[in-house]
Amino acid sequence: MESTATSAAPRRNARNAVAAGFLGWTIDAFDFFVLVFTVSAIAKDFGRSIPAVALTITASLATRPVGAFVFGLLADRFGRRVVLIANILFYSLMEILSGLAGSYQIFFILRLLYGVGMGGNWGVGASLAMESAPPQWRGVLSGLLQEGYAVGNILAAVAYFLVFPHWGWRAMFFVGAVPALLTIVLCLYVEEPQAWHEARTDWTTYRAAIFKNFPLFLYLIALMTMMNFISHGTQDLYPTFLQRARGFDVSTTSIISILSMTGALAGGLVFGHLSDRRGRRKSMVTAALLGVLTIPLWVLAPNKPLIVSGAFAMQFMVQGAWGIIPAHINELSPAQLRGFFPGLAYQCGVLIASSISYVEALLGEHFSYAASMGGLAAAVLIIGAIVIWAGPEAKGISFVRGGK
Repeated sequence: MESTATSAAPRRNARNAVAAGFLGWTIDAFDFFVLVFTVSAIAKDFGRSIPAVALTITASLATRPVGAFVFGLLADRFGRRVVLIANILFYSLMEILSGLAGSYQIFFILRLLYGVGMGGNWGVGASLAMESAPPQWRGVLSGLLQEGYAVGNILAAVAYFLVFPHWGWRAMFFVGAVPALLTIVLCLYVEEPQAWHEARTDWTTYRAAIFKNFPLFLYLIALMTMMNFISHGTQDLYPTFLQRARGFDVSTTSIISILSMTGALAGGLVFGHLSDRRGRRKSMVTAALLGVLTIPLWVLAPNKPLIVSGAFAMQFMVQGAWGIIPAHINELSPAQLRGFFPGLAYQCGVLIASSISYVEALLGEHFSYAASMGGLAAAVLIIGAIVIWAGPEAKGISFVRGGK
C-alpha cells in the first residue's frame, strides 16, 4: 500500500506541474490576444491608427527578453514554483491596469511592462513541467503545455464574442484575473523537481556554464526567432485580416478564430506525440513544410467554409511544430541553465521577430492583407524548416542523475 502511494506521488506532482504550466501559459496568451482582438476598437478610442496600436503588440513582444532574463535567473537559483507564482501576479496586475489606461501613452507603457511578465512565464513554466514529466511522455505533454497558448487564444475569442459587444475593450482586460488566482493556488500543490535540486549550483559555476554553452544558446535564439516569425506572422493580425479583407463582423471573426485554435490544439497534440516516436526535428520540419502548402487556402479561399478550413489547417501545422518546442529546447539545455536558457532564447527570438505584426499591418494597408500575410508566411515557414533541420536533437535525455 505504501509502495503504491509512493509511486503515485510523482505522477500526481507531474500532472500538477504540467497543469500549472499549461494554465499559466493559457492566461498569459489570453491576456496577449485580448489586445490582438481589440486593435481596431482601441485605435478608435484613442484616436490612433491601426499600425500605431499594432505597435503596442510589438512593444509587449520586445520587452519579453527582460522578463525571461530576470525570472529565468531567479528560477534557477530559487526554484521554479515560487518564481512562477510571482510572475503570474505581476503580469496579471499589468493586464488589469491596461484596461484602466486613460491615454495611448500610458497604455503603451503598460504593454511594455506586461511584456516583461509575459517573457518570464513560458521558460519557468516549461522547465517546471518538463522536469516533472516522464521522459517517454515529454513530446505529447509538451504539445499539451504549448497549446495553452491556443486555449488562451480561444478564450480571448470567446470573451470578444461575449464581453466586447456589451462592455467594450476595457472589460476584456479584466477577465483573466480570476483564473490567474486559481493557477496560483494550483502552483502551491507542486513540488520542485528533483532535476532542479540536483542541478542547483553556485554563481561562479553558473556563469561558467553560460559561457561554455554560448554557441548552443545562439542556435536556440535562431530557432526561436524563426518559430516566433511563424506563429506571430500567422496569428497576430489574422482577426484584423478577417475584418478588413473579408468584411466579417465581430461574431464571425470570433468563431473563425476559435475554430482555427481548435486546429492548433489538435496539431500540438498530434505532432507532439509523433515527435516521441519519430524525433523532434523531423516532426517539426514536416509540420512547417505542410504549413507552406496550406497558404493558398488560408488567405485566398473564396467562401466561408474554405476560409474556416484554411484557418484550421494553418494553425494545425503551425502549432504542430510549436507543440514540440518545450520538450525540444529543454532537452537541449544544460541542467544548470534549464530555467534560463529556454526562456531567454525564446524571448530573444520574440524580440527579433517582434516587428512582423507592424510590418504586416503596414504592407496590408499599402497592398492587401492576403498578399502581406501569405508572402511572409511562406518565407518564414521555409526558412524555419531549414533552421530546425540544421540543429541538434536530444530526444528522451534524462534530466536526473542515473536516469534512463
